[in-house]
Amino acid sequence: MDERDQKALDDIEAYGCHVLHVMEGEGEPSFSYSIGINKKQNKPDVVILGLKSQLAHSIINNYNNRLLEGETFEPGEYYSDFLGGFDVCFIKVSKKHFKEYFGWGLWLHDGGDFEMLQMVWPTTEGVWPWHDEKSDFYKWAQPILSEDGVLNEI
Repeated sequence: MDERDQKALDDIEAYGCHVLHVMEGEGEPSFSYSIGINKKQNKPDVVILGLKSQLAHSIINNYNNRLLEGETFEPGEYYSDFLGGFDVCFIKVSKKHFKEYFGWGLWLHDGGDFEMLQMVWPTTEGVWPWHDEKSDFYKWAQPILSEDGVLNEI
């Protein structure tokens, strides 16, 4: 086990999760995700695609803290107090995306036996991924990690 592995385990023990950031590259947007929530609380970890890492890190910590306080988050429901004055919603991430996106989660769980939710955010104009008027950039920045990659209006 190296220092990064130990840091992840220490963060999970101390805070209930460890947050990882993956930089934009090869035509893919940046993303941030948690590991350890599922292991410590038996609740889904979370991934956020397309937001700046500092903002995503803060949102993930807020998600973890709200879970620790007893709140639950259901796929398809809207929630406030994560992203300024905007609601967000959650979708269940298909396990077919785990290998591509969640290497540390696979390491921590010694395989894919964990749950992930994707936090879906609207544009500042209130456009969601299921709206026809979404921009190409928005579609690129926030791919939907559901089973079929499609998200119908929630």
